[in-house]
Amino acid sequence: MRQAPAFWWRGEPGVAARMLQPVGALYGTVTALRMAQPGVTLPIPVICVGNLVAGGAGKTPTALAFARILASAGHRPAFLSRGYGRRVPKDERRAILRVDPARHEADLSGDEPLLLARAAPTYVSADRVAAGHQAFADGATVLLLDDGLQNPTLRKTIAVAVIDAASGIGNGLCVPAGPLRAPLGAQWPFVTAVCLIGEGKPGDDVAGAARRHRLPIFRGQLIPDEDALNELRGKPLYAFAGIGRPDKFFATLSASGLEVRGHRAFADHHRFSSSDLTGLQRLAASAGAHLVTTTKDQARLTPSFPALCLPVSLVFDDAASVKRLLLDGLPPGDGLASRSRSA
Repeated sequence: MRQAPAFWWRGEPGVAARMLQPVGALYGTVTALRMAQPGVTLPIPVICVGNLVAGGAGKTPTALAFARILASAGHRPAFLSRGYGRRVPKDERRAILRVDPARHEADLSGDEPLLLARAAPTYVSADRVAAGHQAFADGATVLLLDDGLQNPTLRKTIAVAVIDAASGIGNGLCVPAGPLRAPLGAQWPFVTAVCLIGEGKPGDDVAGAARRHRLPIFRGQLIPDEDALNELRGKPLYAFAGIGRPDKFFATLSASGLEVRGHRAFADHHRFSSSDLTGLQRLAASAGAHLVTTTKDQARLTPSFPALCLPVSLVFDDAASVKRLLLDGLPPGDGLASRSRSA
C-alpha cells in the first residue's frame, strides 16, 4: 500500500480531492452495498477490529488488547487475518495457514499475523469462513477478525471501529478522494462501538457522530514498552517505519524523550530491499546513530539486520467498560471452551 496522500487528512477537501470525488463516490457506494450483504454465522462469536478509513489506526494493538481481556475471562481467542502484503501464488491464497512466528516469515503470512501469533493462534486465509471453522475445530472459543469491517463474509457478533484521534476521518471523502472506505453514514449501522486512540479534535468530531448514533465510545493510549525505552535511552537514534502513519511512531520516540537524529518514512507494509537497508545503515552511520523501528516493520526484516525496536501496547482509559463490551452477550469462557472441546 502506498503512503496516503497528504490531502486526505486536510479538514476541507482541496482541488485534488474534489477532482477525485466522483470516483470516490462510486467506490464508496459499491463498498456500502457490499457491506449490506448477509454473512455466514460461525459456531463461535466473531469480534471484528476494523476501521472506517484506509491506512493505520491502531487495529493490531487493539486486537492484541482484546485478546488479553478475553483470555483473562477464560476464553480461547484466535485471530483471523487475510495476511495483507504476503507473497503467495494467487491460487494458494485461500489455503489456511496457521502462523508459527518461529518458522514463518512475513512474505508467507504478512507482517501483522506474525505479531498476532505471538499472543494467540492466528489463521491466515482469503477464505475467512474456512479459516474460522478451522480455528473452531482447533479449540478457539471466540474469533478476533483483524480488519474486515467492510467485508461481509462473516457475520460479526461485535464490530469495533478503531480511530486515530489525531486524524479522524480526514477530509470525509471516500477513496481515492479521501480516506473513508465507504460513506460514514453507511458504515455506522455495522459498528457496535468506537475505540479512539490518542487525543485530537478530529477524533472528537467522529466521537460526536458516533454518539448521535448511540454507539458506545472508549478511549485508549499507545504506551511504549518501558524495558525497550530503557534500552533506547541515551542512544542517538535514526528512526524508520513503513506503517500507515509513520509520523505517529516518530512522534512517540520524541515524546518519550529519546534522541532522534533523523527519520525516514516508507509506505505501509513496505518490503525492504537490500538497497533500502544499505541506505538506512548509511544514513544512521552518517548521523552517528542506531537504527530503530516498529515491531511491525521488524517482522519484515531479517533477524540479522541491526535495528532496535520500540514495542507499544494499547492501554484503555476505562478498561472495565471495554471488558463489559466484549463479554456481555458472550457465553462464559470456560463453558464455551468445554463445548468446543466436546464438539
